Amino acid sequence: MQKNNSEVICAIATPPGRGGIGVVRISGNNLESVAGGLIGRLPRPRYATYTSFLDASGQSIDQGIALYFSAPHSFTGEHVLELQGHGGPAVMQALLNRCLELGARLAMPGEFTQRAFLNGKLDLAQAESVADLIDASSIEAARSALQSLSGEFSRRIQIMQTRLTELRMRVEASLDFPEEEDIVEAEREKVRKGIDVTLEELAGVLAAAKQGALLREGVHVALIGQPNVGKSSLMNALAGEEIAIVTDVAGTTRDALRQEIQVSGVSFHLIDTAGLRETTDTVEQMGIARTWTAVEKAGIALLLVDSQHGLGEAELKIIDKLPAGITRITVHNKIDLSGEAPRCESGTEVWLSARTGEGIDLLCAELLRIAGWQPTGEGGFMARRRHLAALGCAQSHLNMALEISGQLELQAEELRLSQEALSEITGEFTPDDLLGEIFSRFCIGK
Repeated sequence: MQKNNSEVICAIATPPGRGGIGVVRISGNNLESVAGGLIGRLPRPRYATYTSFLDASGQSIDQGIALYFSAPHSFTGEHVLELQGHGGPAVMQALLNRCLELGARLAMPGEFTQRAFLNGKLDLAQAESVADLIDASSIEAARSALQSLSGEFSRRIQIMQTRLTELRMRVEASLDFPEEEDIVEAEREKVRKGIDVTLEELAGVLAAAKQGALLREGVHVALIGQPNVGKSSLMNALAGEEIAIVTDVAGTTRDALRQEIQVSGVSFHLIDTAGLRETTDTVEQMGIARTWTAVEKAGIALLLVDSQHGLGEAELKIIDKLPAGITRITVHNKIDLSGEAPRCESGTEVWLSARTGEGIDLLCAELLRIAGWQPTGEGGFMARRRHLAALGCAQSHLNMALEISGQLELQAEELRLSQEALSEITGEFTPDDLLGEIFSRFCIGK
């Protein structure tokens, strides 16, 4: 990996606003002048030094702790200086401006982590997990991101890459000695077995990656149905608080209301929508149009019906208009009025009461099942859509390599393409424009 010929960069590494502590982070291989202007000298590496932070006239901007990490023993692999002062916006901005006066430049989003990647401190999957750990919305997501940051995901990718290297060598050797038929056939059998083993391992990694992607992104769930079937009540029951207004007046909900909930660590993005019915009310018509827009983007639709009446002609019309790829759960609400017991049937029908909470646990279990969540009790790892795409691509090329085992030249190419797809995950083979896209989504101070 080519190292970054770094300018000195700086940024406020703590969130905007007021706090007891604020941190300004500085990184680069020429920190002496910046450190000299700020605190008089570079402090002793890896020791906390209490000092004053100075402006251009030598007056104190603030007092706090200076921490110096010398290259390559730092997060970025370069010299890093962190100034920990009082977390007021004015103080932090004054410190940052002083760094800029001394020749540093403002870091771009994710540039500290990008430098860690370019300097070989992290591979690309680990670098992405830094942002995932910061953005984790549940303890399960945080644990998975930490597993990826520690290198577990990368380790399993590397094992498969090593095996593919060996398989490619065997195929290339068979190409070099075509006259040795017995040897070539023996090698072909070893290659077939090796591909089988790699495919099995790849399937396990892909399954774990899908779980990680689910933890990271969650699932969008649209609550739909006629007016007054209890969509807003169910939204409130799932959220555990009064998010939506609930009245007996039909058409109360005019716009899409959104709320994120956690079920066993998995995020579900709930969208409470306007009741679907024929109406001449212009505002309600706009709300219904937004309902269908929300449904188009959702992965699961909860079709609420009044359990006292069941599915009727109006609900069947709604079902007919649902997108082909969406998963539907029919929720028979108001069992406290119909006298029915909470239950789940056929995997896509649940009887419950949003008012009393009976049967809510059954619905949550169905949401997890449909989302594909499989709690294993073991540490997983965080994954992104690009990881899933790369793993799927590698799997396709391996399957093709298995099918054409008699055509060695083509098989060698399929194995190469499979290995190349895996390399995109860790960054060993990654287009520069993809790197820019990945790190641009990080926060400035990371």
